[in-house]
Amino acid sequence: MLQTISLRDFVIVDQLELDFSSGFTVLTGETGAGKSILLDALSLVLGERADSSQIREGSTRAEISALFQINPEQLSHFSQWLDEQGFPVEDGGQSLLLKRTVESNGRSRAFINGSVATLAQLREAGDQLVDIHGQHAHQLLLKGGAQRELLDRHAGLLPLASEVAQAFKTLNDSRRRLTQAENAGQDIERERERLEWQLEELNALAPQSGEWATIQSEHDRLANGAKLIGGCQEAIEILSDADNSLESTLSKVCGNIGALAAHDPALADISESLESAQIQLDEAIHGLNRYLQKIDLDPGRLEQVEERMQALYGAAKKYRSEVDHLPTLLSDTAERLEALTASQNIETLREKVKQEEVAYLKLGKQLSQKRSQAAKELGGLVTDAMQNLSMAGGRLEIALTPLAEGGSFGLEQIEFLVAGHIGSTPRPLAKVASGGELARISLAISVITSKASFTPTLIFDEVDAGIGGAVAETVGKLLNQLGRSHQILCVTHLPQVAAQGNHHLKVSKSQNGDKTISQVQALGRVERVEEVARMLGGATITDTTRRHARELLEQD
Repeated sequence: MLQTISLRDFVIVDQLELDFSSGFTVLTGETGAGKSILLDALSLVLGERADSSQIREGSTRAEISALFQINPEQLSHFSQWLDEQGFPVEDGGQSLLLKRTVESNGRSRAFINGSVATLAQLREAGDQLVDIHGQHAHQLLLKGGAQRELLDRHAGLLPLASEVAQAFKTLNDSRRRLTQAENAGQDIERERERLEWQLEELNALAPQSGEWATIQSEHDRLANGAKLIGGCQEAIEILSDADNSLESTLSKVCGNIGALAAHDPALADISESLESAQIQLDEAIHGLNRYLQKIDLDPGRLEQVEERMQALYGAAKKYRSEVDHLPTLLSDTAERLEALTASQNIETLREKVKQEEVAYLKLGKQLSQKRSQAAKELGGLVTDAMQNLSMAGGRLEIALTPLAEGGSFGLEQIEFLVAGHIGSTPRPLAKVASGGELARISLAISVITSKASFTPTLIFDEVDAGIGGAVAETVGKLLNQLGRSHQILCVTHLPQVAAQGNHHLKVSKSQNGDKTISQVQALGRVERVEEVARMLGGATITDTTRRHARELLEQD
């Protein structure tokens, strides 16, 4: 759930840090006080498009941070997702921090747990944490895939849907192999013969991994044998064999400085350095002598190496490959030949496709039958709820449109269709004209499917548009009910809805010099009475409106 949201220099908010609780929280305030600013800020930190106009006047950058507490059932999923995306895991995976900054030049940056993120990653995380329902806000429920998943979750069909998806993938792979085999025709035999001949040649050559680099090094050594021997002998002569060799000269210098160091300790370090140099020189001389004793520069071996290099180079040129890629070419050729040989048995492939089609259709029909039953049940429940939400005569139908060949998600396309009143034709939920209707339908669906909903925080922006009286009270009760299983935030203008909240935040604005600043205050019992009374009576608050406000709050 959402724990904390922090804003700095956003629209008319200079600085704000707001903590949220579980259950049902209402946000109220006079028109223009800035209630929508909180939702806009949250939308921004969840990956919505940024605009430099969102920066508070006089500032150069806006910052929004949102800290979420990850529910236990989401803990494993989010930990795995963070690891796959390369983000650090904070607080054992129980917390997730999203941050967004907007610069005055219009550029924005996103962060997840302190690491730079893309907007796509921010949206992917946000879609699993928050669902915003409102007249003008993006809604996860409008996506066809989300509608299908919601129905499957509500009916407990996700495991079966996963089996269908895997069966479809297996079937598609076999169909592709069959098509390749059928299209190849006579070319298969010619290709098989070519691969057999190529494999025979490569097996005879037997290129080894890393061989080319090794043999190049050996050839370089053998080809420069005389130069190696002569150079080493000349070095030994200079270092130790000549009358004025470096070894004898250094030995003399070491003796002299060592004797002087006995008179002046300041020369002790220099004496030690010279002794160390003498030891290293002795080791180098012994090493050169050992090298000359062991060096093997057989001319016959040089001829063998040159023949091998020519064979490898010739094969690489013939097969248009890099020399050091020949071992990979050998293994690839063997695999391609094996696959081609297996694919030649077209009848076997056809039989396999038939078997997999039967398996897919069997699972798909099981899923379709269960979906059909669940769609009728869910549609009926939502339709009943709509009658109490100022949509008398309205109904929800969940259409299952058969697909000719099915897909990874089953044998049908799923779409929520809504009729707003008696006599109207059900239309796709995404095309419902009234924003208020859409919000209330979403509310009804959310309440009914609350146990199956995969989003822990639901936000409703003015779901009370165009309603009042008993309907408003019903909306409040539904939201309160939904708050028992989810964190609910609701922006409302109706006292009947506000009175049902477990927590109450009041948004107001004030003048600070020539600047307007938005503020948010958590209300206690006494402050709630005053705020609900204001919502009931407007500018003039009387004892009667206060009494009515207390009555509404006591119904909670």
